[in-house]
Amino acid sequence: MAGALRKTMLYLGLADDRGGQEYAEEYHDEYVEDYQDFEPEVETVSETHAQVTPISRGVQAVAPAPELRRITTVHPRSYNDARQIGEAFRAGTPVIINLSDMDDSDAKRLVDFSAGLIFGLRGSIERVTNKVFLLSPENVEIAGEDRGENARAGIFNQS
Repeated sequence: MAGALRKTMLYLGLADDRGGQEYAEEYHDEYVEDYQDFEPEVETVSETHAQVTPISRGVQAVAPAPELRRITTVHPRSYNDARQIGEAFRAGTPVIINLSDMDDSDAKRLVDFSAGLIFGLRGSIERVTNKVFLLSPENVEIAGEDRGENARAGIFNQS
């Protein structure tokens, strides 16, 4: 088997036709003898230690919460008002959304947008009345009556 492999390698030009001993002598003559008197230069390296900051995986550092001074109330008339809601909530302001002036299909889209917004920014959403919702940022705690098992689990049912 080794003979067939050697012949294939010779045919493809991957091996040298000469015997192994000739090649070893040529390698020795060409490379090894040039470096017999070589003395490598040794450079002294001093070690310096960098300060290490430990990574805590369990607790996420949160910036100090700004003092709550205002709440934004939005009465959207179309889905185009979603940007106003998103910008106010992203700034850390609680937002009250009154959907009574909207038709049901756009109101559902706006509630879906709001649910994505609070999920992305780790906030919470609470239904105040049938068409009024409160979006509160992560650093704002809402006190009130027990909202049920679904609200604690983070599930929001629009029906």
